[in-house]
Amino acid sequence: MSSPPARQGHGIKLSYYDFGATTFFASQYDQRFSYCLYVPKNYSESEDKVYDLAVIVHGTGRTASQYRDRFADFADRNDCIVLAPLFPAGIGVAGDLANYKRILFHGIRYDQVLLSMVDEVAAKYRVRSERFMLYGFSGGGQFSQRFFLLHPERLHAVSIGAPGVVTLLNTDYDWWVGVRDIEQRFGRSLNLAAMRAVTVQTIIGTADTATWEITIPRDSALWMDGAQLQGDNRIERITALADSFAAHGIRVQRDTVPGIAHEPFKVIEPVEAFLQQCLRAPQAAPV
Repeated sequence: MSSPPARQGHGIKLSYYDFGATTFFASQYDQRFSYCLYVPKNYSESEDKVYDLAVIVHGTGRTASQYRDRFADFADRNDCIVLAPLFPAGIGVAGDLANYKRILFHGIRYDQVLLSMVDEVAAKYRVRSERFMLYGFSGGGQFSQRFFLLHPERLHAVSIGAPGVVTLLNTDYDWWVGVRDIEQRFGRSLNLAAMRAVTVQTIIGTADTATWEITIPRDSALWMDGAQLQGDNRIERITALADSFAAHGIRVQRDTVPGIAHEPFKVIEPVEAFLQQCLRAPQAAPV
């Protein structure tokens, strides 16, 4: 777990609360949403070192600050700023838990909300924001894999953890099942060349087989033709997603954690190892 910043008083232009494990800041793009950061202990306003950026997206439990804290040591070791967005439940529809997972919800473009947060962080800190690392587990895994489909040119690496529902690279079906209408829906075409330039990991526990939360009944408003193609449980679905990527020439590092069920904080170690490896490898040229 992270500790308060090892400093006293404010910085030169930054506040005390802009260092280490920060407070939550409202998005200036849409103040219904907010984010917190972890800024490494060695960050100095008077130096010129540039830091990498890792975006960690919470699941349905909205544990943004816990994820930020879990990645604090990784950030200190790797000169990396961590951005953890908070997408509250109940935006647009009271009680709704899944608003951000499929990117577009009641007119809100959650991909644009996140990109605006990245821009805010880049305006405040010396950070490589043109291409960043993205990780999400469960609901965050849903968001991360769909953000990857829409904005691969903004990513250096993406780690997709145990998504309950996946979108396959299938042009026979509309979003969210497939990508046939992606351009009409989002104004962006699928950029396979850019996707192939991103380092991709899928991660899941070998005991993550429960279906109580992710089964979509045929009489549900969420059901779409083709939903059955993804499989029945998270293991089948993440396998279908990786297979779909591989069929389009996108290389995927497929990692599993033995004996682990749907337990987000028990898969972080291999995610950190993957992200650290990506940081140390030369980046492919953007496409």
